[in-house]
Amino acid sequence: MEQTATPAGIDVPAATAWLVEHTPAVEPPLAVEVITGGLSNLTYRLTDEAGRRWVLRRPPLGHVLATAHDVAREHRIVSALAPTPVPVPPVVGLCTDDNVIGAPFYVMDHVDGLVAREVDDGRSLADAARRRAGDALVDVLAEIHDVDVDAVGLGDLGRREAYVARQLRRWQRQWEATRDGDVPAVDALHQRLAGAVPEQGPATIVHGDYRLDNCILGPAGEVQAVLDWELCTLGDPLADVGLMLVYWVEPGDGITTGLPTSTTLPGFPSRAQLAARYAERTGRDVDGLTYYVALGYWKLACILQGVLVRYREGAMGDQGDAGRFSEQVGALADAGHAALDGEGPLGA
Repeated sequence: MEQTATPAGIDVPAATAWLVEHTPAVEPPLAVEVITGGLSNLTYRLTDEAGRRWVLRRPPLGHVLATAHDVAREHRIVSALAPTPVPVPPVVGLCTDDNVIGAPFYVMDHVDGLVAREVDDGRSLADAARRRAGDALVDVLAEIHDVDVDAVGLGDLGRREAYVARQLRRWQRQWEATRDGDVPAVDALHQRLAGAVPEQGPATIVHGDYRLDNCILGPAGEVQAVLDWELCTLGDPLADVGLMLVYWVEPGDGITTGLPTSTTLPGFPSRAQLAARYAERTGRDVDGLTYYVALGYWKLACILQGVLVRYREGAMGDQGDAGRFSEQVGALADAGHAALDGEGPLGA
């Protein structure tokens, strides 16, 4: 196997030795490549001489916020969900020794399938599979929100009450820690959200970054695995629904830069259809969903600001130009205001 240049953030000989110890069937040498699309924890694909593949996750390079990018916590969540109806990749193991590759990491089996992020990805699905992908995305989210957290050992994953208020505090702290200029629309949106926090129902697992391109799809549009659990906690399930709709781009949307675009193709259901299916599948009231959509826009603006700072500091490795996000922060805040005004994705 031809070995290309080693990506930043991974010691290939050390990772190989660790994988051999935990997966005796591995056949060195390993080829390592960065899996594109990740904006937080770094994700690598490891391929051995026999063509077998694994995925390794580690924190970003350089300084990160103290509470972010805890791969041990992510490993715990994925392992706990393995016996439930929620589809997750099989876990190989966790390494908490920074001396192995320079940071903690965990390894999963590679799940074959499609990540339908861009339009060209979505074109590989037939129209019926596109509809199935939207339906399956909602159905799997319903399964996530139906998990008995105490039964799977995740009852202490986080506080259950006041999720939205906690999110507003957490992401405002990140915004203040990473802001490098004034974006009045972001600050004003935070004030509006903080002044209208809805009453929370029973707490569930909240994925925290649930969207189509954080799932691996099969050829018929079925969800084969849900990825990127680093923001997962306990709280208000409607926050997941709102953020899912923020990431579900429709034809004619004003904001597309940096967001998945595959769902603009014919065959994919609309955001309104996704919301209706979730309500039918779970029995939850979604009449106040526009608040959670606005919350999703604000949260994404705060996240992208942090990503921009990490890109500029080189903490994301060589993953391209951050310029495509530079104007997105304010645009996302404007979209959040529109959602609260009834002019957003689920507007009147």
